[in-house]
Amino acid sequence: MNNKNTHPLVHISGINKYFGEGDSRVDALRDIDLDVYAGQVVALLGPSGSGKTTLLNVIGCIQEPDGGHMALDGDVVYDNGKWLRSDLRALRLEKIGFIFQFHNLLPFLNALDNVSLVLELAGHDKALARKRAMELLLYLEVDHRSQSYPAKLSGGEAQRVAIARALANHPKIILADEPTAALDSERAGIVMDLLRKVAVEQKAAILAVTHDEKIFDRFDHIFHLRDGKLDE
Repeated sequence: MNNKNTHPLVHISGINKYFGEGDSRVDALRDIDLDVYAGQVVALLGPSGSGKTTLLNVIGCIQEPDGGHMALDGDVVYDNGKWLRSDLRALRLEKIGFIFQFHNLLPFLNALDNVSLVLELAGHDKALARKRAMELLLYLEVDHRSQSYPAKLSGGEAQRVAIARALANHPKIILADEPTAALDSERAGIVMDLLRKVAVEQKAAILAVTHDEKIFDRFDHIFHLRDGKLDE
């Protein structure tokens, strides 16, 4: 991807990641180069075990790569075998929203509090945090479940709450692992329309792992990971 007018929000170059040693070594990522710009919604496809989730975890500063270079929103965070930021948790809270394959909602908080907590941790006023959370739940048509706990939500409802949580803090980078897997076609369309709106209006970059063919037309670019190598 090329954009001469701005720097990419996600820039990785020569990223490698392996597991194990010697004969048992598995190269999950091999010399990965990828740029994702503000306003773009990008899909990452590939068979099971191809390295898709590993790549998301590296970009999300959850897993450390084994070489290469990575910059997020113009801030170099990893280079040649070491992290350049000591506060990776703060970096994730500031710049990155995660949508996981499994919702990972906190079981002891209701839907509204699961979403607003992200904003409160970032220092926002509690009342404004709850207002923002309710707006997102309303848009995703799950506001009627705002007082329900995760155990009482259906799979689709829980995933929509998790998506609202990921968007709460206006992140510049959104990393999604199968964001519509638990949703029907209509709800999947609502989610992708919201992600597109966020990408354009908030100038965010969105990278989604998916196998959901019904949303392929919603992406600007589709990349394939095969044996740790990335192709468009």
